[in-house]
Amino acid sequence: MPYADLILPLPLNKVFTYLIPRSLEHEVLPGKRVLVPFGSKKIYTAIVKNIHDSEPVEFKVKEILSVLDQEPVIAEVQIKFWEWISSYYMCSEGEVLKAAMPSGLRLESETRLLPASNGQKIYQITEKEALILKLIENKPLTKISELSIASGGIPVYGTVKSLIDKNIIIAYESLKEGIKPKKEAFISLHPSINTENRLHEIAGLLEKAPRQLDIFLSYLQISGFTGNNLPAPEIPKRRLLKNRAGNGPVKALIDKTILKETIHDVSRLLPTGEELKEVSNLNEFQAEALESITDLFKTKEVVLLNGITSAGKTEIYIHLIKQELARGRQVLYLLPEIALTAQIIVRLKHIFGEKAGVYHSKFSDPERVEIWNRVLKKDEDESYRLILGVRSSLFLPFTDIGLVIVDEEHENTFKQFDPAPRYHARDAAIMLASMHNAKTLLGTATPSVESYFNAQSGKYGLVNLTRRYMEIALPAIIIADTREARKRKKMKSLFTPQLLEGIELALSKKEQIILFQNRRGYALYIECSDCGWIPACKHCDVSMTYHKNVNQLVCHYCGFSSRPGSACPDCGSSDVKTRGFGTEKIEDEISIFFPGVRAGRLDLDSVRKKRAHEKIIGEFEAGNLDILVGTQMIAKGLDFSGVSLVGIINADNLLFFPDFRAHERSFQLISQVSGRAGRKTKQGTVIIQTGFPDHPVIKNILANDFRKNYLEQIHERKQFSYPPFVRLFRIILKDQSKEIVEKASSRLAENLRKRFGGRVLGPEYPLIGRIQNRYIMNILLKIEKGVSLPKVRNVLSKEILYLQSQPGFKSCIIIPDVDPV
Repeated sequence: MPYADLILPLPLNKVFTYLIPRSLEHEVLPGKRVLVPFGSKKIYTAIVKNIHDSEPVEFKVKEILSVLDQEPVIAEVQIKFWEWISSYYMCSEGEVLKAAMPSGLRLESETRLLPASNGQKIYQITEKEALILKLIENKPLTKISELSIASGGIPVYGTVKSLIDKNIIIAYESLKEGIKPKKEAFISLHPSINTENRLHEIAGLLEKAPRQLDIFLSYLQISGFTGNNLPAPEIPKRRLLKNRAGNGPVKALIDKTILKETIHDVSRLLPTGEELKEVSNLNEFQAEALESITDLFKTKEVVLLNGITSAGKTEIYIHLIKQELARGRQVLYLLPEIALTAQIIVRLKHIFGEKAGVYHSKFSDPERVEIWNRVLKKDEDESYRLILGVRSSLFLPFTDIGLVIVDEEHENTFKQFDPAPRYHARDAAIMLASMHNAKTLLGTATPSVESYFNAQSGKYGLVNLTRRYMEIALPAIIIADTREARKRKKMKSLFTPQLLEGIELALSKKEQIILFQNRRGYALYIECSDCGWIPACKHCDVSMTYHKNVNQLVCHYCGFSSRPGSACPDCGSSDVKTRGFGTEKIEDEISIFFPGVRAGRLDLDSVRKKRAHEKIIGEFEAGNLDILVGTQMIAKGLDFSGVSLVGIINADNLLFFPDFRAHERSFQLISQVSGRAGRKTKQGTVIIQTGFPDHPVIKNILANDFRKNYLEQIHERKQFSYPPFVRLFRIILKDQSKEIVEKASSRLAENLRKRFGGRVLGPEYPLIGRIQNRYIMNILLKIEKGVSLPKVRNVLSKEILYLQSQPGFKSCIIIPDVDPV
């Protein structure tokens, strides 16, 4: 009998074996979706991993219920990639499946509730149980999630369980529907109207029905049908009804067999309609870089392109993409932020048209499913051959990648934090490319220490691009000493005299300005001047950020919010003041210092709505905004020709963050945001506000000396055993009980020291020791080069499972994070 090993979307470290019934033997293939029962009532969509004849002996095998696909939706190489992600990043393949596939491709059963049949045993029921029972009786087959909303948000799971146990209600499992195709109505002429004479005849008949005649003539105008160009074209019904009230005239014409209505499946993705352009010619230095990359790809799988800001790296990418598409292969172009896709996709669509697609989390699930299917298609005219996207794009069903480009490869946003899999997209992209026998190009103006080390040691190829496009000079950097300005009482709110003068000068010349602050919100916190009270989140050990535009205190860790009172709740004082500042306050201050100036903001708060980031960037690019205030979103590769000034409001909160990568990231972020100034037409200016003008990182930025900054960092990393000289494993323990998490972390650290000795550091509380009502402790494991990482992961997994099996520790969540950033 044939059996199939299946991957289910569950956080369990195993595959599940099911029997393939004879009726489905010829349908079940690796990469197809199948429906299977799980447990006593649940039904899941699973992915077939492999097929074999080995009958399991330790459990009774269930049968596959049905096959959902005619062709596999997952390529064989994808399954291998999922397996590698699962193994390397210490998570289950089911967790990888949940991250990889749009939820519209995953059918899962959902619990619905029904009143039990008459004759059940009579129990005493509580007031809460009576409320829930009444809701279910009024609406049978209610979902548990709907009950919670209908009952005013009160917790209902315990009450529902009690009613089920008493046999007063029963639970029923039904399948959630997947994504339905989007339908649209199209209108054409009835086939009987097929000559020019018939058109004139119909027009005459409709003279006494002016609204119908208007619709008929509008159809002819929009479709361009003259009676001689059969068959009559179909046009979207919505175009025919545009600016018209009601569907009556159209229905009347259909009833008279003059018009015909047809329903078609349509794409949810917006057509580009772009006029294609030729690839631009490269300048001398870009051409040399392209030739060097091509030569290095003959012997290296990975090449690092270290090109200064505004050197024209994107043009080199475009030439490489064109070469690869000409070979009939696919290309993946990875970016660290959704905000970047808006600008770059316009350039790529102009060149590659409908072959280029975009993929990121702001798309709806139906749109993600459609993109998935477009990548899967074998027909080159209908499929996406180039995908531009963020880290989740790695999981699309590529069948033949020829090139992976990782732009801004140094960015920490390539790392997935929560939930699992906690992968690093740059490193995973290199592995994915290797599985496809493809090449990987890493591009950046400020390489990560690890990537540059790999290039220096010969593991990666290295190409340097040191000239800016059109020989534009690097921006002039001015250091504005905030401590000195405060001492001399020359600071005006958040601004030094140098920055205010710079803004005034740029505005007088009708030039644009970018102001960077890596904190969102209005104020970092509020504080009572009399007693020092600071409002803290009740779920996390962190102060709440004040957002003025919604007049709310918000926790940026769990999302909890509350209204600030007019007085201190501890002492009653009304002297409560804001402390620190974020992007919202800068935007507010700009309106005070420069009334009438058109300012916009680009941060997480301003881009929550779909396509909001595209709108803000488009407004700034079109010159409709004078000043753009933003977080690190504005630092990453955006190209604005009108920007002459970049102001970095507070460099110090980057320099003194307690992390071994703080200096590396400070150099990268300040250099990247500085690169937005003076592009295309003239030299720009960067003003960096800091209280520590003699800090080594500030001096390296001033000298534009990446090499020196790298050598300083690599010396420290070697001295204190940090990457790239060791591999890091962070083990995160969480529990609602402080006592349990402290005991569990101490026990785990003690057990790990028996196996790894002094390589184990901790346990210790992180910077924020409680988030979402769970206390957190970290253990750090440093493994030097040469030690078998599979063996390390195996030992670590066993120790975690052993601890979680011990009495008192079963509630403790333990998360291994491989290569934390």
